[in-house]
Amino acid sequence: MKPETVTLAMTGASGADYMLRLFDCCLQNKIHVQFITSQPGQIVMGMETELKLSGSPQKMRRQFAEYFDADEALIDVYSKDQWTAPPASGSSVADAMVVCPCSMGSLASIAVGSSENLIHRAADVVIKEGKRLILVPRETPFSAIHLENMLKLARLGVVILPPNPGFYHGVSEVSELIDFVVSRILDQLGIDNDLSPRWGH
Repeated sequence: MKPETVTLAMTGASGADYMLRLFDCCLQNKIHVQFITSQPGQIVMGMETELKLSGSPQKMRRQFAEYFDADEALIDVYSKDQWTAPPASGSSVADAMVVCPCSMGSLASIAVGSSENLIHRAADVVIKEGKRLILVPRETPFSAIHLENMLKLARLGVVILPPNPGFYHGVSEVSELIDFVVSRILDQLGIDNDLSPRWGH
């Protein structure tokens, strides 16, 4: 079933365009988005895209609504230290959560349940409540530590979805590579999409 509410979190790994495309697709499908970013994630967003996010969650919310030309009511933004936010509680957990891109530091914190900030806590809540958690780890090569952490999470039912685009459909634009990865994330969320050609079609 298509989720009604999705928590989207961005950490300090490269790949801001994946997050922006995913965010846009969720809003186009009228899905309520709860957005959280770490400070490194905010820095990466400014380095890799034209979107320079405000430090204020309220202003950031308006920025996203304007950037995506979307209904502001579909967007909530929380700071990483906002422990009273809905994603921190199992009583108001979102239907699913995606950390995209996911740094190895954030992945490690989620794997050990340290809940050092709202991103980690929200992921912990999603796991304990049996909801869908998708991590998009952006690192290469992976060390044994990274792989062990990913294996631990995969055994808990977490989806590990590295942004590894395929080239078999004929690629002429970077946006097509982004759409390939975002399409796979949307598939895992149960959101119908035609962002990228399907194998055999």
